[in-house]
This record gives sequence, structure tokens and C-alpha cells, in this order.
Amino acid sequence: MKKVVNSIESVISEMVEGVIDAYGDFYKKTETNNGLVLKQKKDKVGILIGGGSGHEPLFFGFVGEGLADGVAIGNVFAAPTPDTVLEVTKAIDSGKGVLYLYGNYAGDVLNFDMAAELTEMEGIKTKTVLITDDVASAPKKSKHERRGIAGNVFVFKIVGAASDEGLSLEEVARIASKANDHTGSIGVALSPGSIPGEEKPTFTLGEDEIEFGMGIHGEPGVKRTQMMSADELTDEMLDLLINDMELTEKDEVCVLINGLGSTTLLELFIVNRRVSEILNQKGIEIFDTDVNSYCTTQEMGGFSITLMKLDKELRKYYEAPAYSPYYVKK
Repeated sequence: MKKVVNSIESVISEMVEGVIDAYGDFYKKTETNNGLVLKQKKDKVGILIGGGSGHEPLFFGFVGEGLADGVAIGNVFAAPTPDTVLEVTKAIDSGKGVLYLYGNYAGDVLNFDMAAELTEMEGIKTKTVLITDDVASAPKKSKHERRGIAGNVFVFKIVGAASDEGLSLEEVARIASKANDHTGSIGVALSPGSIPGEEKPTFTLGEDEIEFGMGIHGEPGVKRTQMMSADELTDEMLDLLINDMELTEKDEVCVLINGLGSTTLLELFIVNRRVSEILNQKGIEIFDTDVNSYCTTQEMGGFSITLMKLDKELRKYYEAPAYSPYYVKK
């Protein structure tokens, strides 16, 4: 698979160098690992996000004002090392503790948990909240087993604002759990992505096939079916999501239509048109809508729909301003 790279071994380090060259007035790199942190440390609970590369602008694009304070970056589709997590933790800790916030994947859980043990030895208090918004990845009764996908964006936004308000580590973790519990996503794959250095794509689909619920690393979905129109596809996805989240008339939601890498804005806005139409028909109020490609899988074709059900507390934190080079909320 053709990629614009120099060598497979240098992909991540050179990407991080390029980020610093572009946004060095905003970020700085940790000394020995692939971590990025805000240049100005804040006197508050630190928010550390992270995961494998290949999903850009997730994760580094959500380090910013009113967002996360640092990111631990892994290799493509691979968890960051415990040493990387530890170094970023130490860089953003101001003595008030650090919250680890990342998607529920076995490698990430293992390495972040190992880092938490190391930080405890350093005298730094941490808590962890896993993001589990992918409704297709496990039954509702097993929500704790679900994967984290584009719902990361909403949870990062809420938690960054809560931390900036000066809340305790325990309170920030409570709000993170609440935001995660109020968020659901469903995705569909139309074509595969690829990993630099690999000769074959991450999975295969027939020319007229799609897969419901496929994960952002190519994990199997809930079913494979024939391609259908944008409205038919959106209706089926949204029906699954609304039922899982038990949304009813007068509920208020934020909407994210997220592209997986190669799906164009033209297509994403067609999907959003149908999402808005259906939610309005059901009397579900749309507080805010975002249409963008935040959580990608290299050049995978497809998209996901994320809804976050708001209440008064979550709305307050969602409305708070935020800024990074890849995400702005005024």
C-alpha cells in the first residue's frame, strides 16, 4: 500500500516532529518518548489522553485549551508504552492528580494500568475512565466491554472543561464517567484502511459490501450487507443508536457525524441532513452538530454517528470554550 513516509521505523517520531514544527508555540514534546503536552502547565487536575497513531487528528488534536493537557502516542494502531504514559503524566501533573481518559482496548488498558502503578510510586495520584461508546461492540448489559470510538471527542470536551473549572480529581472522574454513559456511537465501513509498511489492507470488503459496527482498527462489526442509499444506511444506524440509548421525545442531544478517513464532507453532510430529519421527526432536540473527520482509520471509507444526551451539568461543560489546532468551540 502506497504511503508518503520515509521509513516504517520513523513514521511516528517524524509525525511528532512535524506537529511541533507546525504548532510549536502551542505544544512541546516530552524529552524521551512520543508524548505531547501543552507548553503552559496549569494548576489543576491534569487530563491525559492517548492511544495508537493512525486515527489523526485523534488523539493529539484534542490537547488544547479547555481540552486535554497531554497525550501519550503509540505506534500505528498500538497502545502507547507505559514509559510514555508515565513521562506525560509527570509533565502535566501540578500536584492535584491526573485523569487517564482513553478508549477501551486491551493493550491501552494494560499499558495505562502499568503506568498508573509507576506513577503511584512517584507519588502522583491518578484515576482512569474508559470510553465505551461503540454500541455495536457489546450488548448494553455489557457496556463496560464496549470499545471507544468517535465518542472520545465529546467526552474529551466535557472533561477538559470540568478540569479547567478547578474540580477535584474525584469530581472530574465522576463527570467523565457520566459523559461516557450519556454517549453512544455506531459506525459503518465501506472500504479498508491500511497500516504503513503492510502490503495488504486491514480487512477486505466486496465492491458492493458494507459492514455495520466495524471497529476503528478493522474489528468485525455486527453484520455485513449490500450497499444501500445514504438515507437507508443512516436510518438503520440511527434506529440502532436511538434504541440503545433509549432516547425519547424532548431529550436533547449533541450530534457528531465523523468521517473515517476517505469519506468526503459532501457525503457526511448528506448523512447529517438525514440525521437531523429523523431526530426532528422524533421530537429529539439537537443542541449542537459537528460534521468532521476527527476519529479516522487512515484512508478507511465510512463514517460514524455519535449522540451525546445532555442534561444541565453536561450542557454547561459542553458550552465552555475550547481550542486546539484541530478543534474549536467558541
